[in-house]
Amino acid sequence: MTELNLFKARRLSAAQYVLALHQPEDRVAVLVRNCVREQTMQRILSAEDIASPPFQEWLKGQNDAGADIFLGMNPLRANSFARTKESIREIRHVYLDLDEDAAASLRAIRTDGSTPIPNFILDTSPEKNQVVWRVDGLDREQAESLLRALATQFRGDIAATDISRVLRLPGFINRKYNEMFLVRAVQEADHIYHLRDFVLYDDSPEAPRRLSERQSLPRRMPSGHRSQSEADWAYAKRAIARGDNPEQIIQSIADYRAEDKADPLYYARHTVDKALANFHRSSQRDAAQSLPEFNRAAEFRPDKTIIETTEDRVINRR
Repeated sequence: MTELNLFKARRLSAAQYVLALHQPEDRVAVLVRNCVREQTMQRILSAEDIASPPFQEWLKGQNDAGADIFLGMNPLRANSFARTKESIREIRHVYLDLDEDAAASLRAIRTDGSTPIPNFILDTSPEKNQVVWRVDGLDREQAESLLRALATQFRGDIAATDISRVLRLPGFINRKYNEMFLVRAVQEADHIYHLRDFVLYDDSPEAPRRLSERQSLPRRMPSGHRSQSEADWAYAKRAIARGDNPEQIIQSIADYRAEDKADPLYYARHTVDKALANFHRSSQRDAAQSLPEFNRAAEFRPDKTIIETTEDRVINRR
């Protein structure tokens, strides 16, 4: 039995999680975001101070007042007072934010053999998770390539692939949804991983073609893997849906297909144009479907009642 198998999983409090991620002297960012008040505060403190009872009590008060609490995944330079990529001192963690069919993604992470056992798994809201691995020896470019490849392979949030990312801190309520949800963290391993431990070969503009020194290995194509064009199409649709700039999407696809397309820019623009048209058709179809439903719901009702219901909906969205 290996050392990894011997590790006994344990649930972590907020303070325990902070000190499991960081050394006590590390400078780390804490983000406090209150959407109701439209207020965001950032504090950069030592991990020891963040884990201290007084600061944890302050965070609890902010959380009780409606704020969401986030923690930086990588430590900052000693003289840094902002959370930027340039201010990251070293790469300590890589991670995934799983919003879409998180249970299936977690099963794949644990069984497909392309990634090691995660160090931490967070339940962030119903059926959504964040996954964290402790790593060593990665530079900025390697880390962000790995982050993009992980997100692509396991259907994670591609927006959460920068080294200065903050993720949720366990022990606090997720205030994003109407139903309150206590964020929980479980530590499943205490190993520190290296780039060679991740065997990811994925076809996407958001993933690197080579992630480690294993360049002589053949590209690993999982059973049922989609074609490259299908991967480009899926990427374009995701990026458009989340509001990315179409020209940036085009450039990303063109850069990735530069080696295997005679005119990669034309191919990329054609793919994005089709994805945009598909998005607009879907939006129009949804709007057309919702109008008859509204009309049926409003039928035989006084105008005043309809107006009051509409106002109620506006208030409920705030």
